[in-house]
Amino acid sequence: MWIVRTPDGALVELTFERWRHIVRHHPELSTWRRSVLAAIRSPTEVHPGHETNECWHYLLGAGPSMWLKVVVAFEEERGFVVTAFARRAFS
Repeated sequence: MWIVRTPDGALVELTFERWRHIVRHHPELSTWRRSVLAAIRSPTEVHPGHETNECWHYLLGAGPSMWLKVVVAFEEERGFVVTAFARRAFS
């Protein structure tokens, strides 16, 4: 498991299980784990997700496409990576 802090100081976990999920569904990210963590630690953009406890962290110019999007869900003060994927456009 890897743990990083968001810019506002919240801890976010990327578990081995979630990393396997990401690589299984988005194999193009298999060599981009450090960028996934960087998107959480130093995102270019952060936006609310579809769920009330969810944030979308974007990193420009990282990964196999223009944007790297990492979906983080929060429970109390701790966050957990749900998934990550490459995006050609910001959305």
